[in-house]
Amino acid sequence: MAQKDLRLLSVVAPVFNEQDGIHEFSQRLSAVLQSLSMRSEIIYVNDGSSDGTLDALRSFSNNNDNVAIIDLSRNFGKEIAIAAGLDYATGDAVVVIDSDLQDPPEIIPELIRVFEKHRCDAVYAQRTSRKGETFLKRASAHLFYRVMSRLSRIDVPYDTGDFRLLSRRAVDALRQLREHHRFMKGLFAWIGFRQIALQYERDSRFAGDSKFNYWRLWNFSLEGITSFTIAPLKLATYAGLIAAIGAGAYGLLMIIRTLIWGNPVAGYPSLLVIILFLGGLQLITLGVMGEYLGRVFNETKRRPLYFVQEYHPSRASQREGTKSAVKRVGLEQSDEIDNLAR
Repeated sequence: MAQKDLRLLSVVAPVFNEQDGIHEFSQRLSAVLQSLSMRSEIIYVNDGSSDGTLDALRSFSNNNDNVAIIDLSRNFGKEIAIAAGLDYATGDAVVVIDSDLQDPPEIIPELIRVFEKHRCDAVYAQRTSRKGETFLKRASAHLFYRVMSRLSRIDVPYDTGDFRLLSRRAVDALRQLREHHRFMKGLFAWIGFRQIALQYERDSRFAGDSKFNYWRLWNFSLEGITSFTIAPLKLATYAGLIAAIGAGAYGLLMIIRTLIWGNPVAGYPSLLVIILFLGGLQLITLGVMGEYLGRVFNETKRRPLYFVQEYHPSRASQREGTKSAVKRVGLEQSDEIDNLAR
């Protein structure tokens, strides 16, 4: 995409309980966008914040013509919040960025430079360091990306979060993917198109604590694995096959020993260990099947991804009479249900 085609840049920033750092983020982001030679809009997606975040966003909107606010009806999670922001973004290119300042807004001009130079559809920011994070968190993240790469047929870039710049074509492709169990890092890679990496150093959080504790990170990793590969099901099959072959071989050995040396009384400890091992293997297999079945169950409900409590478009877009090309799935489905009821 040439420079003359990049007329409007949209920035999507999901926000959840960030009142301590949202002011600093807004100031730095606004300063960066003002330095660009194109028009821009900032779309804050309030993901059910329970602190003063929404009031701060309203203040920004009142003082800035290019700030829009999507206030979701509850906390739907960061992945859904990003999807909502992409639905409402109208720019020729869209930047997705976290609001905790771990991803420096000052990188955005470099993302644009690489985007225009290589005429690609996505530029993803790849971390070379992760400041302010514990060794365990860095190690688990390092391991997760590599396990995903081995298990999935999709090449998910290593050490890459949601911070990236997307072309209009890439955004339109992502908007067609309406699954509820969303792993955005995988979806960004799944749509294909030409994507370029831009390496950067990730900063520490400016304020507050991370919303992702180890339990949530574990569930997030399960979401990613079950969304993009059936390898766990295959592993369960192989484990059951190996256990069956081992049991058959052990049974044959016992028959031969009985025929040759007789049948002494078997040891109860070994019997108990075998029963517990096979029982645990069966429960693990059922658990893996249950994870996939639960996701199928949730997807078959065909519920909307999210509901919007309030939408405040930017004053700049209102003055220009710009209407978003948003396909508001939640409202459309609700209207269809009402029509059927009549």
